[in-house]
Amino acid sequence: MLARAWSTRLCRAVGYFNCYAIHWVHIGQLPPDHPVPQVSRVSSFVPILPASMVPRRKFLRAIVSVLIAWAAGVPPALARDVSWLADVQRPLQLADLPQLTPLLVDADGQSITTLDAWKAERDRIRGRWLKFLGPMPAKPPAVRLEVLRRDELPGCQRQLIRYESESGLPVEGYLLRPHADVPGRDAKGRRAGLVALHQWSPDSIDGIAGVRGPDAQHLGLKLAQQGFIVFCPRCFLWQNTDDHRQAVDEFRRRHPRTLAMHKMLWDARRGVDVLVSLTNEVDEKRIGAVGHSLGAKETLYLAAFDERITAAVASEAGIGLTFSDWDAPFYLGEAVRAANFHLDHHQLLGLIAPRPFLILAGETGPPAPSTDDGDRTWPYVAAALPVYRLYGSIPRIGLYDHREGHTISEATFARLAEWLRTYLGV
Repeated sequence: MLARAWSTRLCRAVGYFNCYAIHWVHIGQLPPDHPVPQVSRVSSFVPILPASMVPRRKFLRAIVSVLIAWAAGVPPALARDVSWLADVQRPLQLADLPQLTPLLVDADGQSITTLDAWKAERDRIRGRWLKFLGPMPAKPPAVRLEVLRRDELPGCQRQLIRYESESGLPVEGYLLRPHADVPGRDAKGRRAGLVALHQWSPDSIDGIAGVRGPDAQHLGLKLAQQGFIVFCPRCFLWQNTDDHRQAVDEFRRRHPRTLAMHKMLWDARRGVDVLVSLTNEVDEKRIGAVGHSLGAKETLYLAAFDERITAAVASEAGIGLTFSDWDAPFYLGEAVRAANFHLDHHQLLGLIAPRPFLILAGETGPPAPSTDDGDRTWPYVAAALPVYRLYGSIPRIGLYDHREGHTISEATFARLAEWLRTYLGV
């Protein structure tokens, strides 16, 4: 099998775009976590070009760069990027913005200049966050899906299913499967998967799955119609209750030392488990996450703490701890307001690196109370960019401020969907 993504990438690296003259020599398999567009698993290749076509030194540099990336544990570069990647990484020169601790400085105050040193610091940051969030069960229950209802819709089928989040604790979600004639399947007939996390709404999963509510909320339905297998889990705040305070109280009775945000993270990870259980349908190496508002907060944490997430989009999460109600009991609690609290969400963006992550913002003016992300979000992206660059590949993180308020218009949805199609290979 010819790996077109590799041929194009390597030809560009050596300055040639006519890839038909390349001969391929099989040398093994790609790392199993490599997200290759349109292909679930392929062999890795070394291209051998006629000496008359490629300057030897330039060719060898290209090969060496690939081998160095593999040795460092970095997935090989994707075949393509969104054309507007540079636009969402353009620095903003603004005053009175958050001052964030640099990520590439270790606990001893020493600069981090190597990937190995960053990985050690990454483990330390991750451990601090998990300690703060509190414990969850060591092992989740097996995934067993009970279908409660089926609906045939244009372009996809929607199923309401029940499964266990924690042992003995059933929860519902919508599973949306594209029809067979919708493009997006790989050579083995599998598709990319998406965990789509709903916003704060009494409609909960009914909104994001397109059962009711405005079109702007129908993220799960619209992405399924574009070729993704989408799972929309219900946030625990709406499971068997309409009172989020009661939901938090019941959770804290079961887990008195754990924050509600860790419950949301746990449930989102169970959404990934559901997708992974569909072994003949979902390519487990191409699973993404997406969410708006509350769902974007969950998306941030899911991408940071679950490395099965290959790419993600978070719309109006309010990345900074002071940007929205992160201090509420159903998120992180009052501890985040303490003067000696030294964690912040640029650290989670560092944990996500080098995986593609797009932040959508809706600020309509100078930091406005009606929106959660905007210009003030840029320092968080800027803080994570050096970590992304340390991996030796193009940094695929950005901030897109559509300035349309706390919503997702059709134009913004088109960007969201393009990001996910591009980096999940659909």
